[in-house]
Amino acid sequence: MNRYSVIVRPIVTEKGVEKKDSQRTLCFEVHPEANKTEIKQAVESLFKVKVEDVRTLTFEGKLRRRGRYSAYKSDWKKAFVKLKPGQKSPEYAEL
Repeated sequence: MNRYSVIVRPIVTEKGVEKKDSQRTLCFEVHPEANKTEIKQAVESLFKVKVEDVRTLTFEGKLRRRGRYSAYKSDWKKAFVKLKPGQKSPEYAEL
């Protein structure tokens, strides 16, 4: 798995931007099979920053119904990446 397929997209929400500004923590949707080491290497190489800690959460897809049809949404994984002190966080969340 290469570094471009590990990180799917940044998650830009009010809570994520608040964490980014106050706690130097970035929030990403990542590939479900990526481990913490791969996530750390991908963030360090793509954004040119040093990573202190990586925390991950796995979400199971919910059942969605539309009339008589029902299907499950995909499972997905979220990663919180904490930067080392002194590192400047990338500005991907500017509005």
